Amino acid sequence: MPVALLALAIGGFGIGLTEFVIMGLLPEVADDFSVTETTAGYLISGYALSVAVGAVALTLALTRIPRKTALLGLMVLFILGNLISAIAPDYGTMMTGRVVAALCHGAFFGIGSVVAAQLVAPDRRASAIAFMFGGLTLANVLGVPLGTLLGQAAGWRSTFWAITVIGVAAFVGIAALVPARTGSGEAASAGVRAELSAFASPQVWLSIAVTVLGYGGMFGGFTYIAFTLTEVSGFASGAVPLLLVLFGVGLFVGNLYGGRAADRDLVRTLQVALAALTAVLAVFALTAGSQVLTVVMLVLMGAVGFGTVPGLQMRVMAYADRAPTLASGANIAAFNVGNALGAWVGGLTLAAGLGYTSPLWAGAGVTALGLLVLLVAVRAPGGERRAVPVPVAAAA
Repeated sequence: MPVALLALAIGGFGIGLTEFVIMGLLPEVADDFSVTETTAGYLISGYALSVAVGAVALTLALTRIPRKTALLGLMVLFILGNLISAIAPDYGTMMTGRVVAALCHGAFFGIGSVVAAQLVAPDRRASAIAFMFGGLTLANVLGVPLGTLLGQAAGWRSTFWAITVIGVAAFVGIAALVPARTGSGEAASAGVRAELSAFASPQVWLSIAVTVLGYGGMFGGFTYIAFTLTEVSGFASGAVPLLLVLFGVGLFVGNLYGGRAADRDLVRTLQVALAALTAVLAVFALTAGSQVLTVVMLVLMGAVGFGTVPGLQMRVMAYADRAPTLASGANIAAFNVGNALGAWVGGLTLAAGLGYTSPLWAGAGVTALGLLVLLVAVRAPGGERRAVPVPVAAAA
């Protein structure tokens, strides 16, 4: 893989750390700002909503900017947001820092996916995207536990200072390693009109729908997994962080092999992965009373669930090949919409008194719906596209 992908992966690592590490530091943040943990939790939901907004709005705003320049600008926004969080004197300022950092999230992965795909040969594009997203999965496996430990030992602000430094490292790496022109030679996307024209394709919308439902199903089960682990599987609450690390290992492995499989056959990989995820969520719900099987299912849920990500991203780019940047960013927003949808559906089942395995059943149902949409898309005109073409856009 080109060394430039390492710079993108470092950026992905920092962004993933920003998104998830706050979960382990909420008690410290709530105490420092004298707010309830529920109020502190809005720092998570506020981030997620800003990701969805930024994925479309910023990507659209940057359509005429060379992609390398756009990535560097987004990293500046990321650094600024985490710096604001590190020095925030009050809760409102902290929320501002979270929103600023979140705005770059979707656009970075959206534009970065196009750049990563153009850095390699056509038969390695999904693997290149998986490499970039590998930084995000590594943030879950190593970054979040270590960031939480750092925040607990040296104060939560120290974690955000560390993330700021990671952002600077990513900026330097992108500036030094990512070429100004990649693949087919374009430096920027085709402009607003061309980028919007990609959404005239029904397959682009079907791809986004598959992303919302397929990934949302996994997140619906994962959102309430701590309750399943403690109330059904019988694990002590202190074991949950270690179990989540195992889930993160599954994410990392699934992302890696999902990218390789998508390079070989995009359509079949997505069909198999979504069917497998549906099955894993259902089996997990049935076997959650066994601690051994719970560990196995937890790892499999992460592996199969995130194994869909490179393929889902490549599919939308394949059908927006003349102007892929905005469609790529919109699909990143779709992942976050899926997160919200899955969490909402899972929460409804808990509120209905269906038990702590009900979010897993709900997730299986949502994922199955995503598989159904994919099967419809594949059978629609042009839906059998297996090889991902070179994303082409006219230079600005």
